This record gives sequence, C-alpha cells and structure tokens, in this order.
Amino acid sequence: MTEYRRTHAPGASWFFTVNLAQRKGNSLLVDHIDSLRTAFATVRIRHPFRMDAVVILPEHLHCIMTLPQGDADFSTRWNLIKGNFSRTLGKGERISASRTKRGERGIWQRRFWEHLLRDQEDFNHHADYIHWNPVKHGWVRRVADWPHSSFHEYVRRGIYTENWGGGMNEVAGGE
Repeated sequence: MTEYRRTHAPGASWFFTVNLAQRKGNSLLVDHIDSLRTAFATVRIRHPFRMDAVVILPEHLHCIMTLPQGDADFSTRWNLIKGNFSRTLGKGERISASRTKRGERGIWQRRFWEHLLRDQEDFNHHADYIHWNPVKHGWVRRVADWPHSSFHEYVRRGIYTENWGGGMNEVAGGE
C-alpha cells in the first residue's frame, strides 16, 4: 500500500474536505449533526485544535483547523472524529469486501483532502469557499440560510455581513 507523504507543519492551519463513503442521496451528517458535534468536542479534549471555519453538508464537510504549536498530527484527529461519530450510528451501511476484511465501517471515505494554508489571503479564500459551499451545491439560495456553518459566527464577529454572498467586496472591513 502506498504511504502518503504529508507536509509536517506543527501549529499550522489546514483546509480539509472529508466525505462520506456513499455521497449520493445521503444526509447522514446533517441528520446526526449533534453526534458529529459531540465527536469533534470529544476529540478536542485530548487532541486540542481550533476550528476556524466549518460547514457541514449532508454528505461531506469542509473546515479550517489550526493545530497547537508543536503539533502536526491532524490524521489522528480525523481518525478519532470519524470513529467517534461512526460508533454513534447503528450498523447497516453497505460495506465493501475490503472494508469487511479490515473490520472497517462503510460510513466515511478512507482518506480526506488537506491543504496547508500558506498565508492570510489563502485562509480568507478557503473560508469564503467553506461558507459559500451550501449555495454552490444548491442546498440554499443564500449563505445565511444554511444552519450548519460557522458563517453565523463570522457575522456575529463582524467579519461578514448578514447578506454576504461569497464575494470579497461584501466582507465587512473590505479585506
């Protein structure tokens, strides 16, 4: 099996995309949003991180996570988050032969996509992408209408206006 090479950057901020194994017609993440929140909170106790931006869609999520200084182990965090969430769900999902052989559930895709954020501009671009995603996928017409997003916290903090629509020209402060 191929060993993936990941950038080692302790204390860095990362953009992640994490998908369910069966995306089509699946609403597991929003149907069990409280279990997902609990999984994040539980892992954060023993493996701290800061969630800078997040959107939970029915079958995938995007987030920006910042790790503590000296810590670069986001893989363990994702494995624990996925595992904690999966254990709250009853069995019954379709499980491939390879997953059965390894004793794995069939809820999440095995891998996730990560991107090391290089600077504030890169961070801002990915935060915008995260918050616009429910509109992009057709779940809502306005960003403010999607409940499972850090967009609402960004509005409270004055980073975005309530009617922000994905363009930098509508961000409070003009940044």
